[in-house]
Amino acid sequence: MARDHVTEIVVFSVLFLLVSGMGFVAARWRRGGTLDNLDEWGLGGRSFGGWVTWFLIGGDIYTAYTFVAVPALVFGAGAAGFFAVPYTIVVYPMVFLFLIRLWSVSHVHGFVTPADFVRARFGSPTLALLIAITGIVATMPYIALQLVGIEAVLKAMGVNGHWPIVIAFVILAAYTYQSGLRAPALIAFVKDALIYLVIIVAVLYIPAKLGGWGDIFGAAKAKFDATPAPGDGITIAGSGQLNYAMLALGSAMALFLYPHSVTGVLAARNRDTIKRNMAALPAYSLVLGLIALLGYMAIAADVTPVMTDGKPDANTAVPVLFDQLFPDWFTGVAFAAVGIGALVPAAIMSIAAANLFTRNIYREYIKRDATERQEATVSKLVSLVVKAGAVACVLALDPQFSIDLQLIGGVIILQTLPSVALGLWTRWFHRGALIAGWACGMAAGLWMLYQIPNPTKGKEHFGGSAYPLDDLGLDTDMTVYAGMLALAANVVVAVVGTLVCRAARLADGVDATRTADYFADEGDPKVKDVDLAAST
Repeated sequence: MARDHVTEIVVFSVLFLLVSGMGFVAARWRRGGTLDNLDEWGLGGRSFGGWVTWFLIGGDIYTAYTFVAVPALVFGAGAAGFFAVPYTIVVYPMVFLFLIRLWSVSHVHGFVTPADFVRARFGSPTLALLIAITGIVATMPYIALQLVGIEAVLKAMGVNGHWPIVIAFVILAAYTYQSGLRAPALIAFVKDALIYLVIIVAVLYIPAKLGGWGDIFGAAKAKFDATPAPGDGITIAGSGQLNYAMLALGSAMALFLYPHSVTGVLAARNRDTIKRNMAALPAYSLVLGLIALLGYMAIAADVTPVMTDGKPDANTAVPVLFDQLFPDWFTGVAFAAVGIGALVPAAIMSIAAANLFTRNIYREYIKRDATERQEATVSKLVSLVVKAGAVACVLALDPQFSIDLQLIGGVIILQTLPSVALGLWTRWFHRGALIAGWACGMAAGLWMLYQIPNPTKGKEHFGGSAYPLDDLGLDTDMTVYAGMLALAANVVVAVVGTLVCRAARLADGVDATRTADYFADEGDPKVKDVDLAAST
């Protein structure tokens, strides 16, 4: 009952309102001019330095859902939940050159979204439209899942109903509309400070209360040894090892394809800022590993998740753990860290989705002569619509379905990799072949996800992302991440299609080998002459 958690609710509310006030103040923070253009409202004037960018990108990637869902997965399945740790380790060297290159090109040519780049690189508004729609569709459930994180905290405090979620997102919508990207950038400082504080205290205080790490891992092993499920345990079963590796790799490849990740990067002041951040951001991976261990702590503490509609809500495992073991006042601080941790990524995601609509749908197909002020106004309004849509998803849908949508979102966003990531390094691909590859990868990914059941949850379709290889005719019980198989199909079709198109062009006597040096070095006057038009 809520009356048993008065101290926690008061501390949570005070901190939540404090950072909301910071969101409104952010409109005047580091302001270089009017907010009536996308560079200022949607990218913070492209002026953020090292510290601001570090907190912004970190706050964008490590969300409230991460705080509750990763340990919840460890709580329910064991070692499989740790896939998030290796993927956030390998992602940074993988995207180091990609992000530097993307920032350089976008800085020189004024690109706001990844679809802007694709439009100029391949000269195809259709391909850019597909990239924009893909980004919006993949982002929407991500925003909804931030609400799942807040709901888990509210349930642990005995606060039921959806009205607190609605109030929180009305406040979020108001200060994001007013301040743009500066709001989550400023709030990210508080959010990350709170999360670091809570995790450090948790990994020192909770194990001491539970008898030490030996007892914690022993309790986890005993729980999984007693369950009939073959896929859980404190180690990965042989049949799941390939899927674990491919899920980590695929998630790493997808992470910086999400529009909100790109938005955080494009807001940086210069290339050196990106370099320093890619070197420093793995510090968050250490924190993520500690967050995952909270799942084992919840097992050792014999936590019983909050029941929702007669079923245990695993996402409440960590909030309930905090409620049981922390003093009330510090539990309120921990809950505020999760709640505020939802505001930062939700704001950035809504801005990124709105920018995609404005630049690549509104300006391209509705009003080609839109002024900068009109662009900013449309983006602000669409950001409100996006947030309202996310709230509607949580109100109308089963939260588990929202989680499934996010699972689908990862597979979907991977299909933009050939156009966006590979497009930064080569213009060899034909735009028609990229469109065909995108369609094939999307169809294959959704078909595989549809075929995957989850008997323990009573689901015949969309029950996970581990696709059994024996369905492909291979004599093995191993599974593999469906997103990687879909991406492979995407790339194969794009390569074959490009070869066919180039062969036809050569047969017609057209030079199909023209390429361009697309590395826009900062300060190099020649970058303004870079040819962005695709070979026709």
